[in-house]
Amino acid sequence: MSIVKINVLTVPAEQREVLERRFASRAGAVESSDGFEWFELLRPVEGTDQYLVYTRWRDEAAFQAWMEGPMKAAHQGGGAAGAAGAEGAGERPKPASSSAAVWTFEVVQQAAPVAPAAPEEH
Repeated sequence: MSIVKINVLTVPAEQREVLERRFASRAGAVESSDGFEWFELLRPVEGTDQYLVYTRWRDEAAFQAWMEGPMKAAHQGGGAAGAAGAEGAGERPKPASSSAAVWTFEVVQQAAPVAPAAPEEH
């Protein structure tokens, strides 16, 4: 079964727009990675200042390969995602979050919506 990585980012209210803009500009940065299955950026509605960055992977090896390759290059300024949100040319932008943690889960059960039945012909 797949694994899920959830990056928990504590984001002050004044940095929310910056964070969301950076993620919007990184579109496509992970989608072509081998073993990648899903991405979601979850904005807090109430009661917390923590955003959740949800990614789903075929297995831990696929996630680690992405971490050591494309993600590492992007965060070192070597890829499109590294430049995403860089307000000043040539300088690395200040993080929008004040802290981060990564949670890992194994998918042990899953469900998808049931497709509606096709109407019968008479």
